Amino acid sequence: MTNNHTLIIGGGIVGATLALKLAQAKMPVTLIDARPARDESAWQQVLGKRDARVYAMSRASIALLKDVGAWRKIALSGRKADYSQMQVWQLNGMGELLFGDSGRSAPELLGSMVEPAVIEYALWQRLSEDDVSDYLTVIAGQKVVNMDWRGMQQGYRVTLADGAAIDTHLLVGADGRGSFVRQQAAIGLDTLDYQQTAICCAIQTAKPHQATARQAMLPTGTLALLPLADITDEDKANPQHWQSIVWTLPRNYALALLEEDEREIADKLAAASHYELGAIEQIESIASFPLTAQQAKRYVQDNLVLIGDAAHGVHPLAGQGLNLGMLDVKALSEQLMHDYARSGNKLWGTNQTLRSYERLRRPHNSLMMHSFSALNWLFAGSLAQMRLIQQIRSEGMYRVGKIKPLMKLFAKQASGV
Repeated sequence: MTNNHTLIIGGGIVGATLALKLAQAKMPVTLIDARPARDESAWQQVLGKRDARVYAMSRASIALLKDVGAWRKIALSGRKADYSQMQVWQLNGMGELLFGDSGRSAPELLGSMVEPAVIEYALWQRLSEDDVSDYLTVIAGQKVVNMDWRGMQQGYRVTLADGAAIDTHLLVGADGRGSFVRQQAAIGLDTLDYQQTAICCAIQTAKPHQATARQAMLPTGTLALLPLADITDEDKANPQHWQSIVWTLPRNYALALLEEDEREIADKLAAASHYELGAIEQIESIASFPLTAQQAKRYVQDNLVLIGDAAHGVHPLAGQGLNLGMLDVKALSEQLMHDYARSGNKLWGTNQTLRSYERLRRPHNSLMMHSFSALNWLFAGSLAQMRLIQQIRSEGMYRVGKIKPLMKLFAKQASGV
């Protein structure tokens, strides 16, 4: 089996979106995902449960999903929670920032909270539709076991677990933080361990979320309360009471908290939020993950490019991880198509093209990673509780909140447009 254009390893949201972008442009592409394909009944079983995790999809990411034909399916499913405001505050100070305009009769959309499986289902439906199927080959349930670079003219020969070999001129690594592609290409990582653990769960609160994404900057770390879609008839009769929680804590504290029963966790969570949405009436799907940031030392080399989490991973405090990956997709697909057209439809994925993509994305992603790290240090670092630092934080947030043009700029940056 051969493909002279593009082979994408990793069929998650970022990899599948890129595959659709290229297939829509009538460029042959093969997408390999190690996970077995789900049939319709398996998808419905997954979608029948509320996921505690959500992605805060920016307007730019939504526009990209619209472009590849997936967003309409997500909207029709009803499994999204739009938000028109973002509230950021610290409990031990006067600082509070409120993005968005709640006074408008039709508030402007800032983004939408969507469960991962909902996005993946919409994308995988699109992958088999007639307008892209002639240009797109999907291989599911197969791991890549070897990558052999055969020179710039021939590109890579990739071997699958079943022994099949695929030749490709351009190999794209979209296979997550532990990227096999990145490791096999001997691309190093810059890493940062925050010594923190994030607890995530779904909660039902006494008060509605009112289409507002909330984030408390606590001495122990950030606490995000993010709107969840109403999925049951009971939810829809009493809407906007479910939230997705990402609670960042020092690692030892988090691990000790996870040993307690659900009611105790719920009560401590409500107290940590200063009862912003009242008491927590139900709590579901408690899980945790350690927090680290990482960035590939380079995103490209001959015939190879990294996108999404394979290239970078950031602190979740601003919910921008997936959005950065979607911006990678947009930049790479546009650069590939632009340079291909400029060459008279002859040159695909040249070093010049790939390095142009890297110059566009790596500095921006690096800035975001270090900015989130600085914010985390400012509120939860070892010096964060000094009185002087607290006063600077409070005064800074108060002053910024009074400058409307700056607040609008921040909101625009958060929406990705």
